[in-house]
Amino acid sequence: MNRFEGHGSGEAKIRYLDADFQVIAPGSHVRCAITGEIIPLDELKYWSVARQEPYVDVHASVAADERAGVLPSQN
Repeated sequence: MNRFEGHGSGEAKIRYLDADFQVIAPGSHVRCAITGEIIPLDELKYWSVARQEPYVDVHASVAADERAGVLPSQN
């Protein structure tokens, strides 16, 4: 895994893979696609390969799946 290629202080550009991710442009973090929270790369655990977006936690990941119509809404 090449998470730490180059040390930038801004937002990294990431390609999300099945069980890994590839740093395309160096940075220290990414932003959650649902909450907008900053996720340090060493704490990034949740993402969607299909949508190529990161999530801060499992709750944000489930919310993204619901928004995309992958899961039924819990309303």
